[in-house]
Amino acid sequence: MKVDGQHFRTIWLHPTNERVVQLIDQRFLPHRFVVEEVSTVEQMADAIRQMHVRGAGLIGASAGYGMYLAAIEAAKTNSFDQHLASAAARLKATRPTAVNLAWAIERQLTGMAKAKTAREKIELALRTAREIAAEDEENCRMIGQHGLNLIEEIARAKNKKPVNILTHCNAGWLAFVDYGSALAPVYAAHDRGLPVHVWVDETRPRSQGSKLTAWELGQHGVPHTIIADGAGGHLMQRGAVDLVMVGSDRTTCAGDVANKIGTYLKALAAKDNNVPFYVALPSSSFDWAIRDGSEIPIEERGAEELKRADGWRNGRMWEVSLAPESSPAVNYGFDVTPRRLVTGLITERGVCKADEKSILELFPEHAS
Repeated sequence: MKVDGQHFRTIWLHPTNERVVQLIDQRFLPHRFVVEEVSTVEQMADAIRQMHVRGAGLIGASAGYGMYLAAIEAAKTNSFDQHLASAAARLKATRPTAVNLAWAIERQLTGMAKAKTAREKIELALRTAREIAAEDEENCRMIGQHGLNLIEEIARAKNKKPVNILTHCNAGWLAFVDYGSALAPVYAAHDRGLPVHVWVDETRPRSQGSKLTAWELGQHGVPHTIIADGAGGHLMQRGAVDLVMVGSDRTTCAGDVANKIGTYLKALAAKDNNVPFYVALPSSSFDWAIRDGSEIPIEERGAEELKRADGWRNGRMWEVSLAPESSPAVNYGFDVTPRRLVTGLITERGVCKADEKSILELFPEHAS
């Protein structure tokens, strides 16, 4: 996607130093565009944990590059495998809900185990990290094409009136290497010339919707409107939403979906108002070992995210207190939407129902 007309991925290798990974530090958006340089696995772990990078696909790609940096570090020690295992554990502990994280790390460990020398392991880790990033980009591009068909169908029924799409959190290109998941069909429709409009949930407490989704939609010229998190049901009651489209950090093989906290409430409102509710995700976001959503680990983040907020004033970021300092708070990062509330899943291989049979028809290699 483009920033001020220039194409960017969210993560890439330094053009003159392959031992440095560059990434968009999303903490400063939408006010400043900052590129961070990461050269150690500890820096990458911090970037994931502190949400310099976030979103299922980008977390996976960042972990892939993190393991490459870990291999470089391991080659300088007396115990390559021990250092690598320790780095893998540190990275896995950063964000427990997003399955792409562990998937990318295990892919790197499996690949490097086949190499003999430290140099071969580093070369293989670099190649694998690049493959993970490239696959994420292509899978999201294909999600956009398959989701485009759904938007085109609604556009035909509305006789060229704008298709109103509600989304939650940020599942655009900032959450992946490029294109995004839930927003990929929106970009494809806009580029095709279809009239689309996006209702953007602010997505408290970190405001990924009002900060990130609104910013990238604006960069692409897509009409959009920011709304309070609790306004989606009201808009659905008034017939102002044609389609809900969200992403996923982990989806079970039977179709239960973990996504940003508040997604479940949107799904309930959509069901009550007969609004289609779609989840867009690459296959790397499926957890093939879990059937029931109750088994998905739910990340609890620091209470300070709920009790404070940050904003931009006079050229710098300021933090303010919102709640009584003495009041306790609990900050669940995700919730689980049961398959019965999901109209369909949009993947790189096509659209399917949110049930085990339909999912495995698209991905038969995961059938037991």
